[in-house]
Amino acid sequence: MNVTSATPQAVGQALRELRAEVKAGRGRIGLFLRHPADEFRRHAEQFGYPANVVVLIELILLAVSVIAVFQRYSWAYFPSSLPILALLLANLTGPLYVAIGLLPKPLVIGGFTMCAAALFLAQPVPTDSAPFILVAAAGEIAALGSLLVSIPVACAMVAELWFFHTIGHLDIGMPIWTFAVACGWMAGQMMNYQRRYLYQERENQAVRAVQAADDERRRIAREVHDVIAHSLSITLLHVTAARHALQTDRDVDEAVDALTDAERLGRQAMADIRRTVGLLGQHPSPQTPEPGLDDIPDLIQDFVRAGMEIDFRMTGNAREVSAGVGLALYRICQESLANIAKHAPGIGARLRIEMSGREITLTVTNPLPPGVLPRPGRGMGISGMQQRISLLGGTLSSAADGDRWRVVARIPLSGQFECLATAAEEHVRTMLFSMIRKPAADGPRGEGEQ
Repeated sequence: MNVTSATPQAVGQALRELRAEVKAGRGRIGLFLRHPADEFRRHAEQFGYPANVVVLIELILLAVSVIAVFQRYSWAYFPSSLPILALLLANLTGPLYVAIGLLPKPLVIGGFTMCAAALFLAQPVPTDSAPFILVAAAGEIAALGSLLVSIPVACAMVAELWFFHTIGHLDIGMPIWTFAVACGWMAGQMMNYQRRYLYQERENQAVRAVQAADDERRRIAREVHDVIAHSLSITLLHVTAARHALQTDRDVDEAVDALTDAERLGRQAMADIRRTVGLLGQHPSPQTPEPGLDDIPDLIQDFVRAGMEIDFRMTGNAREVSAGVGLALYRICQESLANIAKHAPGIGARLRIEMSGREITLTVTNPLPPGVLPRPGRGMGISGMQQRISLLGGTLSSAADGDRWRVVARIPLSGQFECLATAAEEHVRTMLFSMIRKPAADGPRGEGEQ
């Protein structure tokens, strides 16, 4: 009963997965037709080899297959369909991963090429080139698969050649073909070892880079800790002395002196921390403050003065935005408007910044120029914006929406505590200065009051 009830669910799930795969395949084919060079390069890199190496292997298979077809048609087998079928089987895996990105398995490649070689050798010709298909396929399988896969497949290819040799369909001795298949396998195996060593070296470099970054962070953390611990301790002592002078003796001069020293030490500590944190970068940190949300109108005016029409609107409470979020919003606006000016000159833009209670939404849209196909961006600008957003826990999307290009960034509000801390700091500062000014308003004090 359980098997009967589970069968329709399994069949339905399989059908849904099949429809999803077909839909995804159509999308990949459409993307390949729009950008064939970029998509082929991306699909070829799935093998772990440069695209030109993959192209060379496929061209060798195609050339050998075409020569084998011409040999048979020029001999006595025209208009037989077996050579054409063998040509399609030998080169079937190439279009699959070039257009769809479907990475062929080594066993699949071996099965197709062995079937193609069998169809060719079923119609023998003098000085046949068809066995070279197995030589090239043995190298390709060794370059992609493991020893447990490549060695049995190479042995099966040699056995197939031995079979056709025994029935008289090969006029060249088997030792030569066995040596040729072994040479193809060894060439592929050397490429496989080189690829593995390259991956291992990349992993080692990544580990060393992470370790070096961790060591640098620990060193800078120790320096920042020393600076903060020293300066903050002395600053708190001065603040405590000022509070004690105001509460007990009402000595404003002593309190002002203590606060002045605390301010001086605080500024000195900030300068030390800024210099220490500046060691994290390769270049000295700029002396001017980083731009923020309030600088976006000036940024837009620069583009407007340059001739771009921008419809800008910002809604919400700007005080809820922290400095880090404001810097990210500024950089995203800057990069988006610069991309519009670069890729769609003369096109206007629409910029919206909406600040709600939970998140900030930034939307930049512009019409696509006529005759220009939208393509996903892979430059440093898009990746830089995505890194900024991810560090703040937000999301970024940049894609075509009908006849317009849309960039949408969503950042959750995390600056409420910073705003509360700033408000509390302002409140304490106001109370402190009111306490300082109050005795001065009462006039000069006598010696008895002191």
